[in-house]
Amino acid sequence: MKPLPTWRYLMGMARYRPRFYLLHALLWGVWNMSPLLVGLIARAFLDTLTGQAHLPVGTSGLIVLLVVIAVSRAALVLTAGFVEISMRFSMSGLLRLNLLRHLLSRPGAQTLPYSIGETISRFRDDAYQAEDGLDWSDEIIGQGLFAVVAFVALLSINARITLVAILPLVLVTVIARRASGALGRYRAASSQASSQVTGAIGDVLAAVRTVQAAGAEERIIARFRRLNDQRRTAMLADRVLTQALDGVAANMASVCMGLIMLLAAGSLRDGSLTVGDFALFVSYLGFIADFTATLGRFLAHYQQTGVAFARMNVLLDDASPAALVAPTPLHLRGPLPAVPPPTRTATDRLHLVEARGLSYLHPQLGRGIAAVDLRLARGTLTVVIGRVGAGKTTLLRALLGLLPREAGEIRWNGQVVDDAAAFFVPPRAAYTAQVPRLFSEPLKQNILLGLPDDPQALAAAVRSAVLEDDVLALEAGLATPVGTRGVKLSGGQVQRTAAARMLARGAELLVIDDLSSALDVETERVLWERLFTGGDATCLAVSHRRAALRRADHIIVLKEGRVEAQGTLAFLLATCAEMRSLWHDADNPDHPGSNY
Repeated sequence: MKPLPTWRYLMGMARYRPRFYLLHALLWGVWNMSPLLVGLIARAFLDTLTGQAHLPVGTSGLIVLLVVIAVSRAALVLTAGFVEISMRFSMSGLLRLNLLRHLLSRPGAQTLPYSIGETISRFRDDAYQAEDGLDWSDEIIGQGLFAVVAFVALLSINARITLVAILPLVLVTVIARRASGALGRYRAASSQASSQVTGAIGDVLAAVRTVQAAGAEERIIARFRRLNDQRRTAMLADRVLTQALDGVAANMASVCMGLIMLLAAGSLRDGSLTVGDFALFVSYLGFIADFTATLGRFLAHYQQTGVAFARMNVLLDDASPAALVAPTPLHLRGPLPAVPPPTRTATDRLHLVEARGLSYLHPQLGRGIAAVDLRLARGTLTVVIGRVGAGKTTLLRALLGLLPREAGEIRWNGQVVDDAAAFFVPPRAAYTAQVPRLFSEPLKQNILLGLPDDPQALAAAVRSAVLEDDVLALEAGLATPVGTRGVKLSGGQVQRTAAARMLARGAELLVIDDLSSALDVETERVLWERLFTGGDATCLAVSHRRAALRRADHIIVLKEGRVEAQGTLAFLLATCAEMRSLWHDADNPDHPGSNY
């Protein structure tokens, strides 16, 4: 969806923590006002020295007043800094939490619009840019108000000098405004180039073994250098234009000072301008010049902030752009709220799962499944088999809501399931993918994933997954770190760890996608035997292994996304040529089954 105007996002962030925002504006406003007071004191002091005014508090009083102002400014900047840090952390935390919440609400099997590295760049860099934009927004308003006060004060002293000296500062604002479009384009290009580098790093780290096996190290490095060169060029253009604008704004302040000195010389000579007035002019016009330079940078930063919001908005998919700044509890203080384990109710007990007319097509490929019917009775094993691209994995994911089904109806014990993704979770269902994901945590944490530590349930899950001998062989048992994505484990150990994770949930329905693809025949036989030891397990599995097919109560043969045939193994071998061909290829390392 089209992103909101930048100011709408900033207003949404400000409304999330209005007290922080207003206190931040007040404290920095007082800080910005203090130079105005110092300018007035300097004016009174110099006019007293020249006999053109009288200082009521005397020299001692003046020194005390200046000390009080200095100490107050020091205390003020510390307090304002603390408030600013708290506000910024809250605002970026809000954006990142909302982004994460919407990413997690996506159908689990849908790919992200960007690579993992590029997505992280939006979480990190764009959220920081947005919090920076909010930080500037109230400060620039306060500085602008005090600049107006200073301008009015200077007009009351000498309108001619004020108007002439202010012209270069107006010119800076016009230049900044004209350059804002180019700044936005350069920042978008710079951000995109940085995201590509981050994404490339993430892809390489996730595929180290693949790169090594293919001998592609030199090609990967060459591509990384090209991406870095593109990023360097884009960032250089962005920085040069930004710094050029800053330089113009800063040098215009010096031009203003020169104009004041030239114009003030005659007024000082004829007595129409006192030394104190001249000092006030220099002080206040410096304040106005700083504001103008800051305004130029803010206008550039505002365009860049709009780019950041637009980049984050892409991650929201079809959600409203306002969802990016929707109020969300952050729990920054005190203990985090407890996440209770799933509770089982009487309606969670599975008797029968039915799917009728289940359909889904992959947008990029135009292939998937069409009008598939399923019937899973309690205590049965249903195996889905088919060739590459038959739609086996798509069927499992559409049933579980990991892909949004385009047609069809799902029922649990006769009741229609409207939101499959929210419904098919523990304790009703648990899923193990063909390529399981492990985390850089100890083996035990990868199995529990937030569940309470119940030693008996954990031991039962480990045994059912035929993992107990492997645990004993590991250096620290269940406390052994598995490395990035389980790199310290073999393929079979990774699959059985994922199986233990699934079994630890005690779910009514087990959905397994080619779990035994990395297991030897004996380990697989024991695994299926233990899964159905109690006779109460209900399982839907994709498999091309004969051990699973022999044990299956019902087999579904998929071909080009449709049910070619279904029934018992004996019936299919007798009546279905496709099944006979698949049976012949079963247990062959080069069998034609695959994940799709």
